[in-house]
Amino acid sequence: MNTLGDDPDRDGLDDRAAGALLGAACGDALGVPYEFAARLSEREVPAMVGGGLGPYAPGEYSDDTQMAVCLAEALRDHDDPRSGAALDQTARAFLSWRREGATDIGAQTARVLGDTERALAADSTGRTGAAEEMIRLSARMFGAGERCAGNGSLMRAAPLALAHLRERDQLAETARVCSLLTHGDPLAAEACVLWCEAIRRAVVWGSDEGPRSGLDLLEPHARDAWAGYLAEAEGAPPHAFSPNGFVVRALQAAWSAIVHTPVEAGDPDRYAAPVWAAVRAGDDTDTVASIAGALVGARWGRSAVPEEYVAAVHGWPGYRADGLTRLTGEIVRRHGG
Repeated sequence: MNTLGDDPDRDGLDDRAAGALLGAACGDALGVPYEFAARLSEREVPAMVGGGLGPYAPGEYSDDTQMAVCLAEALRDHDDPRSGAALDQTARAFLSWRREGATDIGAQTARVLGDTERALAADSTGRTGAAEEMIRLSARMFGAGERCAGNGSLMRAAPLALAHLRERDQLAETARVCSLLTHGDPLAAEACVLWCEAIRRAVVWGSDEGPRSGLDLLEPHARDAWAGYLAEAEGAPPHAFSPNGFVVRALQAAWSAIVHTPVEAGDPDRYAAPVWAAVRAGDDTDTVASIAGALVGARWGRSAVPEEYVAAVHGWPGYRADGLTRLTGEIVRRHGG
């Protein structure tokens, strides 16, 4: 186990932890109106006006946060996020979400969940676990050479960091396993490892190191490749990585938005400005802004998220900002963060 010393700013840690999930949800809702639409100019300021592919109500978040909530509730309910019971709760929550709450769903995720549903229905013994079946099907897709490195596992990964604030190696393993539920390509898992470690460090220390802080958690060949991807993001504006449905380009767009929007601790737009830049990247705007929003929220905390966003954000299965904050606190307390 790789542990950290106590953070002397406990109140600050709680605020930053709450900022991770709320920041992701607000980024999601800010990006919703502009998904796959004409890219905003640098002068246009995104707003939570709803619409988009849903169509969504103003302030309503999309599948990015809906799936993150499925993960978060399992983290709240189980001590070991990688246990069969925790993974099965997550998998079954994904299936329930697909049937009851999915306002939008990516093609790759839809296929894995649909195939899992049919496999479970056909199992007369009832002994097949939902998570086991999902992992098997996503691995089969990858093994068959199909494209399965979309951004769908990265967009939902932020809550995982909250269950391992003191355990970076365990966080990396949890991020990998949870990615494999729907995305068999190692690139998707690697992206989750890097972004979750960046969020963890931001929550615990207020760190701005970003995903480079997790490179040593990857295999050597992957480490070198991702160092190159991050260098590209640091050298080009966010819109250079559009289209961004591919997980590498989604992460690059989000990191580029943060890197190219320097903010100070006292800046009133320290949360909003990088997230606006992520929306302006274009293409899959809700996902890129949600990914960026999780890290920016973890860095600056819930208190940095504009009150108008806090008041408006909401979504399936009925969470508003206060509910997301309570859920975050329950995860952190359960896992000793």
